[in-house]
Amino acid sequence: MMEGRVALALLPQWVSLPLIVLLLIPVLSFLLIIKRGSSSPTNKGRLNLPPSPTKLPILGHLHLLLLAGKNPHRALFKLSQKYGPAMLLQLGTAPTLVISNSDMAKEVLQTHDADFCSRPKSPGFQRLTYGYLDVAFSPHSHFRTEMRKLFSYEMLKMKREQSLWNARVSEMSQMIDNMTQQASVNLNDHVFKLVDGIVGQVAFGKNYGATQFKGRKFQAVMDECMNALGSFTAQDFFPNWAGRFMDFLTGYNAGLERVFRDFDGYFEMMIAEHLDPTRPALQIEDFVDVLLRLSREGEGEFKLSINHIKAVLMNTFIGAVDTTAVSVVWAMSELLLYPDVLKKATAEARSVAGKKSMVEESDLKQLKYISCVVKEIFRMHPAAPLLVPHEAINSTKIGKEGYDVLEKTRIIVNAWALGRDPACWTDPDKFNPERFEVSDVEFKGGHFQFIPFGSGRRICPGMVMGSTTITYTIANLLRCFDWELPEGVRREDVCMEEEGGLTMHKKTPLIIVPTRVYH
Repeated sequence: MMEGRVALALLPQWVSLPLIVLLLIPVLSFLLIIKRGSSSPTNKGRLNLPPSPTKLPILGHLHLLLLAGKNPHRALFKLSQKYGPAMLLQLGTAPTLVISNSDMAKEVLQTHDADFCSRPKSPGFQRLTYGYLDVAFSPHSHFRTEMRKLFSYEMLKMKREQSLWNARVSEMSQMIDNMTQQASVNLNDHVFKLVDGIVGQVAFGKNYGATQFKGRKFQAVMDECMNALGSFTAQDFFPNWAGRFMDFLTGYNAGLERVFRDFDGYFEMMIAEHLDPTRPALQIEDFVDVLLRLSREGEGEFKLSINHIKAVLMNTFIGAVDTTAVSVVWAMSELLLYPDVLKKATAEARSVAGKKSMVEESDLKQLKYISCVVKEIFRMHPAAPLLVPHEAINSTKIGKEGYDVLEKTRIIVNAWALGRDPACWTDPDKFNPERFEVSDVEFKGGHFQFIPFGSGRRICPGMVMGSTTITYTIANLLRCFDWELPEGVRREDVCMEEEGGLTMHKKTPLIIVPTRVYH
């Protein structure tokens, strides 16, 4: 039954069990005919493959999807406890290696990083990145490496860092003023708007306020986008006409196209404004200006098209907005469940700020305890619990067992499982920021029991920018307000269930009551 409960969460939320069964009947009939005329490689029996649950012909382990839970990171962790920290699943035609402990994570992200640094192809990745013209989701190439260097340099260079701080301060002030006028707040809405505004000012020249989404909440649009990127589709399992046909029937293709058009319209509007000759000149180029300049000046391989620019802007939204906002909401949710931790963190924020109305940039290094809170959130609630999948470029062996990992194998590193591993963490399921007061473990990619931003060649380039914004936001929420649950709501009533796609957010919004504190 453990095997049967594994991975229904890997399916998109819109796929029903009867529909899957109905659609699989003709597909299986066709594939069985093909299978009879083929055979496995003659040397496959001599390979030392990682442990694997019992599988079926053609489907492999897809049958395990039928009876599983909702969250793949939890389900895969449970399954790994039976089959080991390097577990091989055959999802249709896609061999998938699931990594669930720090030693094996180090193997794939450091020791064999060069062999495993590509990305698998997937319809969501392909459409939303304009055919893999981006940095985060594109397969490994020299062009991608150079684009990553550009992205990191232009977004994080010193001149832009001051612009980033100006944006943080202005958007934070606006959010605090808005919250002060409300009896209760939906924290999700406020925090998504805050981070969107910060990223908009720095990367796009102004806060667009998600005006292009026709009155829909920005978080809802982002959730649709992350679900489109994070959902496994029939084409992931069967990369042929059968997979495309099933995705068409289930509505996945239509949903993906809707998300694409939402964001493509946004980027079109943004680029048109930047190309307007009457637009006032900025003292510092924003990121869109930089990309447009490179599109005019670039040569050869590094000649950027408009679609290259749109693809990198999509990465900026995904990497900088959604993950940051999700982490802040998880942090405030946990703090409300642990009054002693909330009291200690609040006292630090107000002590460090002193008589100032807000915590400032120069204060952040003094926020020792709040930094521990942020680390504990990254450990317990990594925004992307399964990171972004890797793909093997070359066949190689991993671990002291010498497991064979074949070329084109998908690799899923379960960052959530690494952060809950009892071999590395005491009371791993308890929210306890104090653990980091006596630990030198960091989340910067060198401690493989704690890699919420990944590690190696594919580590998130916005790690420092994101973690700083999260710390700054939490500190000011605690400095400026006392926080309580709405009347009649007990701590045990706060829903901590997860849902999502590539990123995992709270299933229900966090509704809380702010009381403004001025001194």
